[in-house]
Amino acid sequence: AATGDVRPARDVAGSGARRLPLTRRPTAAPPNLQEATRPVDALRISLQLLLVLTSGLLIPLVLLHKGKGGGLSDMFGGGVSSSIGSSGVAEKNLNRLTIMIAVVWAVVIVLLGLIQRVTN
Repeated sequence: AATGDVRPARDVAGSGARRLPLTRRPTAAPPNLQEATRPVDALRISLQLLLVLTSGLLIPLVLLHKGKGGGLSDMFGGGVSSSIGSSGVAEKNLNRLTIMIAVVWAVVIVLLGLIQRVTN
């Protein structure tokens, strides 16, 4: 029989023991291909970690912004005008930080998509 053939299990000499069927072993990728994908896997994992971190940072940064009146921010109490903890400089810095993290988040999404497309 060929190497990949599967034979039915049979009773061996009346002993009641059954032979296990022969099955094909999965062939592993060549070592050089496995080694070539390791840096891509490390890059993918680090980008996924960066995606989680930037996503977790974007949520509170967006929620910290002062409502401009009207819309959903008024519904949840954002329309209450108060100058506690918000100045012009702090709001500008919050805007800059939010935009920078949002750009990093978008770049990570694009890079993960490219890696997915190239490796599959």
